[in-house]
Amino acid sequence: MSLEERAVQALTARGCEITTAESCTGGMLASMLVNAAGASEIFKEGYITYSNEAKSRLLGVDAQALERYGAVSETVARQMAEGAAAAAGATAALSVTGIAGPGGGTKEKPVGLVYIGCYLDGTTTAERNLFHGSRLEIREASARRALELLLARMEELGDGETVSR
Repeated sequence: MSLEERAVQALTARGCEITTAESCTGGMLASMLVNAAGASEIFKEGYITYSNEAKSRLLGVDAQALERYGAVSETVARQMAEGAAAAAGATAALSVTGIAGPGGGTKEKPVGLVYIGCYLDGTTTAERNLFHGSRLEIREASARRALELLLARMEELGDGETVSR
């Protein structure tokens, strides 16, 4: 069973609806989810917020957070996930923001630096990742890792718990 099939099955079993908020993956995460049969039952909508303006306008990301921490940061990944869940009325949300390259990296924020946010049942987590490879490989690794993070968070809730809508 594929990663996206496992994610869709787990979300369905828990009665969750999910949304995505993507920057560097540009819709790849949403595309992976809809590859799985049954996605129409749990996938509400996706946001591709490549610009800072879109992150603020569509997801409610705080402009001061963008200025202080930058779009590629744990704070912004968290706010993207929370904002997407609120905007879509979803019980789960995944966000991805990073630098896919080949340009755009700095010493502090190198190419391949990606933050992934996961909102689930009122709690938000975020993690820092550093992926290597081509632009496409970094984007693909980011989308896969987002689904792995979601599955790990759902596992932490336990099999018997259902996320309320």
